Amino acid sequence: MSDNKHPIKKVNIICAKGNIEDIYATLVLGNGAVMEGIEANLFFTFFGLEGIVKKWMKKPHTAVIGNPAMRMPSLMGVIPGVEAMVSSMMRKEMDKLDVPPIDEFLELFTAGGGKVYACKLAMDMFKIKEEELTEYVSGILTVGDFYELAGGEGSQIIFT
Repeated sequence: MSDNKHPIKKVNIICAKGNIEDIYATLVLGNGAVMEGIEANLFFTFFGLEGIVKKWMKKPHTAVIGNPAMRMPSLMGVIPGVEAMVSSMMRKEMDKLDVPPIDEFLELFTAGGGKVYACKLAMDMFKIKEEELTEYVSGILTVGDFYELAGGEGSQIIFT
């Protein structure tokens, strides 16, 4: 139930992991916010950059090893092809539910007024150039820039 005395006015969502479930959690939360009229910013850092780098965002994967929710022994993940198979199954299930691919989801999000940002430190660390990012990225921010952007009354920071 919503507390109308203290409405959420802005959400700032950090995506630091590059697997299907974390990238899509970020996109679903962000898109839900803009659909509710809430200002939304997505900040992709470290391995989360996989969600906004053109060459990586086309085929996101699911972590099999160390993922207790997989309901299969982690050791299965070392078998060649298992992670690719699980990732393919996840993408097929999402297709059945009409969940758009990452690039289309980013297009919907930004068309609704949301902003997408990349982390400067992570880009420098992984030697990613600005031209490698999807066109939906509004800018590259330092952590300080992100905190400045995230400020304000009714603002929330969410870490996926």
